[in-house]
Amino acid sequence: MNVEYRIASESSVILYFGHTIDARISDKVYQAYAALKRSAHPAFLEIVPSYASLMVGFNSVRYDFQTTCRLIQSLLEDAPNIDAREQKVVTIPVYYAQEVGWDLEALALEKRMSIEAIVALHTQTTYRVYAIGFAPGFAYLGQTDERLETARLANPRKAVPKGSVAIADRQSAVYPAKSPGGWKILGRTPIAMFDAPYPGLSFVHVGDSVRFEAISQERFLALGGEL
Repeated sequence: MNVEYRIASESSVILYFGHTIDARISDKVYQAYAALKRSAHPAFLEIVPSYASLMVGFNSVRYDFQTTCRLIQSLLEDAPNIDAREQKVVTIPVYYAQEVGWDLEALALEKRMSIEAIVALHTQTTYRVYAIGFAPGFAYLGQTDERLETARLANPRKAVPKGSVAIADRQSAVYPAKSPGGWKILGRTPIAMFDAPYPGLSFVHVGDSVRFEAISQERFLALGGEL
């Protein structure tokens, strides 16, 4: 497996598998992530996957950078044998409406489409979880249909409600908690994206596939959603 190693800090290394958002690169990241996690080697204190890279925090008291890189490289020999598609497929129900989708109408005007067409495009795509970041449980999902590609808000909101489903550039995401944010909001899900019972506290994980399903206001409220 072709990997570029870079020093991130005195106790961490970043592995680069490429430099673009690409499903094939993401597969390699996941395979490497799985290989290192399965090894359960005491050298590794933290392993964090992202779009095209993997950050590995290591025990710098017992291991130096070069030793850690050699250890990682030896473990990656088995990585190509790991099925990169064994992660789960997750469906996230979404109430798409202007009362919760604050930017639906503006996006429809920008794209010269109906709101129904915007929703149809957003729900017909199967997304990949490329990274978890910004906030705990905040999953970066790609790629959104190119016809929905849009810039972030010029002036980010001071408070975006928990469960808001949003897009920016060619990515989609769900805000796991009330927070500031500049992504354009299309709707809201009743699903908690970050909670104690979940493995790793997150509803989805890097490598998972995600689909959005449009639901009615009645269904949204029945599932515990809040307006």
